[in-house]
Amino acid sequence: MKVGLLGSGDVARSLGTGFLALGHEVCLGTRHPSRPNLADWANGAGKKAIVGTFSDAAAFGEVVVLATLGVATTEAIRTAGVERFDGKVVIDATNPLVFREEGPPGLAVGHTTSGAEEVQRLLPKARVVKAFNTIGYIHFFRPSFPGGPPDMFVCGEDAGAKRTVEGILHAFGWPSVIDIGGLDGARQLEELAVLWVKTAQRLGNFNIGFKVLRR
Repeated sequence: MKVGLLGSGDVARSLGTGFLALGHEVCLGTRHPSRPNLADWANGAGKKAIVGTFSDAAAFGEVVVLATLGVATTEAIRTAGVERFDGKVVIDATNPLVFREEGPPGLAVGHTTSGAEEVQRLLPKARVVKAFNTIGYIHFFRPSFPGGPPDMFVCGEDAGAKRTVEGILHAFGWPSVIDIGGLDGARQLEELAVLWVKTAQRLGNFNIGFKVLRR
């Protein structure tokens, strides 16, 4: 499978490395594809990894993953070209976080909408699924915790797209994927990301994840 990633930071590179480990082809899209650190990443990742523009990544991917800063996602999509996402599964791994000088971050949007819903409005012909947004990037691929892997939450309007993303998550090492319903569920998942940050800051430990206990 060909995977286009919009973004070039830790989140994007971690996801890209995971897809590559599973044998997929990856195009990392960025505003500055000539940066030396990105060339180093591509060279170290092997022949199936390339770096290009946002437009390159969106056109390349059969599945496209949004891994930009949450507040920059809309601009990145518009730069890539909305039509390049048509008909594709789009995984939104972003959170529209607003960082403060002190204390935990807040959300730029919430309660009556979410970052993922805004993405779907911008991409009406794409099939947007929220995933990967409630855990730190170092645990995206084959997460290992003493209590077992955390749960991964997803939401979206298209059942087929969610099945595709669930298959990707299982391959990434997430045995428990919880579908919370339509894309309006991203309002809670993006708030959950804020709770994740607050909890990690209070514990002084970012190696944490959420798990639903059952009986």
